[in-house]
Amino acid sequence: MPDESIKGPASYFPSIEKKYGRPIGDWQQIVRSKLPAKHMELVAMLKAEHGLGHGHANAIVAHVLAEQKG
Repeated sequence: MPDESIKGPASYFPSIEKKYGRPIGDWQQIVRSKLPAKHMELVAMLKAEHGLGHGHANAIVAHVLAEQKG
């Protein structure tokens, strides 16, 4: 059962790791390596180059961009 204390984009991380077989840190580093870029450009890159679904790509990008702001 998923950890219900995790909210927001990070709540997708366990299913992303399970589905795509890579640690979430790898995906975050891929996004960071493309900065600066717009949110939807990063989502499109993850989808086109790595085969992620829209929701999973969006969650990773949103989390990385929130870290960059904070």
